[in-house]
Amino acid sequence: MYLGIDIGTSGIKAVLVDENQVIVNQTSIPLTVNRPHSLWAEQDPADWWEACCKAVKSLDPIKRSGVKAIGLSGQMHGATCIDQNDKIIRPAILWNDGRSGAECDVMMKQMPSLSDIAGNLAMPGFTAPKLFWMSQYEPEKFNATCKVLLPKDYIRLLMTGDYASDMSDSAGTLWMDVKARKWSTDILSLTGLQKKHMPELFEGSQATGRLLTNIAQDWGVPVVPVAAGGGDNAAGAIGAGTIAPGDGFLSLGTSGVIFIADKNYQPHAKTAVHTFCHALPNLWHQMSVTLSAASAVDFVAKIAGFKKPADLYAAAETINRPSETVLYLPYLSGERTPHNNPNAKGAFFGLTHADDQNTLAQAALEGVAFALGDGLDSLRQAGANISSLSVIGGGARSHYWGKILASTFGIPLHYRDAAALGPAFGAARLARLSVTSEKPSEVCTPPTINMTIQPDSNLQELYVQRRRQFRTLYNNTKELTA
Repeated sequence: MYLGIDIGTSGIKAVLVDENQVIVNQTSIPLTVNRPHSLWAEQDPADWWEACCKAVKSLDPIKRSGVKAIGLSGQMHGATCIDQNDKIIRPAILWNDGRSGAECDVMMKQMPSLSDIAGNLAMPGFTAPKLFWMSQYEPEKFNATCKVLLPKDYIRLLMTGDYASDMSDSAGTLWMDVKARKWSTDILSLTGLQKKHMPELFEGSQATGRLLTNIAQDWGVPVVPVAAGGGDNAAGAIGAGTIAPGDGFLSLGTSGVIFIADKNYQPHAKTAVHTFCHALPNLWHQMSVTLSAASAVDFVAKIAGFKKPADLYAAAETINRPSETVLYLPYLSGERTPHNNPNAKGAFFGLTHADDQNTLAQAALEGVAFALGDGLDSLRQAGANISSLSVIGGGARSHYWGKILASTFGIPLHYRDAAALGPAFGAARLARLSVTSEKPSEVCTPPTINMTIQPDSNLQELYVQRRRQFRTLYNNTKELTA
């Protein structure tokens, strides 16, 4: 067995994968996000650890006793600051936190070459601006920080006692020289930090240490190697078999991501496209990020009176009719690609007396699709040739949404086995690679395609027009949200 653990934003997922790459057991423990102020998003790292232990111990005890290695995946960019005694200094500042917009502007002005080195513009979601913000507004906590760890790497510390991270997740801090796959002392210095504040870097398929004996006993697993793993998107790519240059997937989780593998480092920061290291050696990837995807649909489910998000998807599918007038801007946490605007806001526009919870449901699914379509356009402007995408993440459960997405993108979408557990499944694959001599191409194969959704030609024509209205609505209202 190989154990994959994903430290997500909305929950901790754990999967056991056997030698035939079959998920034989899985579990998920929910988490919540705290928003103490406008634009803020935080979590208590102690909650991650409690949920992680609960998730692992909820797995079948006989099967987990056969674990040979563990891999980690996690939400990217979260700033987890610990002191000299490894104690948490403050709640972790998450990827969808927008408080450091002003600090991003200062960083870009003080270091114009930053995006060439880091592969990305300075954005509030990244880790470095969060620490720059701390240095300005929480100097005592900043000065007490001995290590800055990403969420999954804080869990690693408690599992193994090691300060370690992988290339793909660390590339999302904005402190890395992404082409050279090492920490950039210049960017660290820009935010008042040094290399000593960072964990040691590993490729995702390398082991960083071994599970501590007391943790192994508590979890009911052997003392086994722990692989470096990957950020949730890179690990999701490993799970989806997206490792050949040009391969791509769409992840429909809390955020929405379009991910394209690349054999070269090719940054294109001006359209807010992300360029990161992949979770395997000598590979990189480009990525567009929509900060609120399935979470923006869940929000509409709540305010529209649906008992649970699944009811919204079912209602929209039952009506099966595109929105006539209502547009939904899903920018509940600001936006990255292509706008790089932490102050972007969500909105419904075009409401009439004829609208009800069902028309809001349809508009929600379309609005997120349109936002993702803008990101896809940015990737194409960056040179990506995208002819199809695999779909992973919780939002992959709705094939009706898939029809809307395929028609918006104008390309087919492939739905594969284990689609909803991509990052955890990918983490298990990286665990396997860390203890075997197998080649990545032998292990990281695409799961079987269960179905393919083709674009609907009628919807495709309609959505070209609706997307123009969607973009006009954003551009005409963005000054109101600053």
